[in-house]
Amino acid sequence: MSQKQSYDLESIRKMIQALGWDKSFSDLQELESYNKIQSRFFDEVINFFEQPLPSEIQANLERIVALTTLKPGEIILDVGAGTGVLIPHFLRYKPKHIIACDLSAKMLAVLKKKFPAVEIYQTDIKDLRLPDASIDVAFLNAVWPNIGDKSGALKNLSRIIKRGGRLVISHPEGKEFVKGLKKAMPFPLDTLPEQSELKKLLKRFNFILQLYIDEPRFYYALGARS
Repeated sequence: MSQKQSYDLESIRKMIQALGWDKSFSDLQELESYNKIQSRFFDEVINFFEQPLPSEIQANLERIVALTTLKPGEIILDVGAGTGVLIPHFLRYKPKHIIACDLSAKMLAVLKKKFPAVEIYQTDIKDLRLPDASIDVAFLNAVWPNIGDKSGALKNLSRIIKRGGRLVISHPEGKEFVKGLKKAMPFPLDTLPEQSELKKLLKRFNFILQLYIDEPRFYYALGARS
């Protein structure tokens, strides 16, 4: 399998079937059950996500971080960090500290091995107990569709992000890719929000949508904490 093909939808479908995850969990109602299924799934597929990233995806990750205009000395939160694909891009901007949270213990273990200085938490973002106004910028990259309680997530992010801080919702493969992924995954996923929908939702939690980019293979939204 070539690097360019390794993250396409057909490869993901084959990987899911090979691991016996083609059973549907579409009837999940409770958030706790939904999160447990995701935790198990991503623990089991960790080798797939440890493949070298295609150059297009790497370039888009670099673009996501560049658009956010990080400043030296900032404290960064990486939500749904996985094995840490964004962290090398963060480090170029000399942050004071990086915090990562994810539902998968095995992915966080890999991240911690690669980046020992990163502080890790295995938790849903809505339950992440950090001090009020302690984060300069939070990245939700390729994780928004997987968040079961988006209001709970945004409420907590509004609490822990400083006034004037930033919230990034992004995906390096874009909205159409996520629509295809919804059909392949064994548990429900949401689509990435349209601009008007996201603007209203963020406003409820004291974020002002400042930048919205929706391209065929790239999605980026930047909110400022008011």
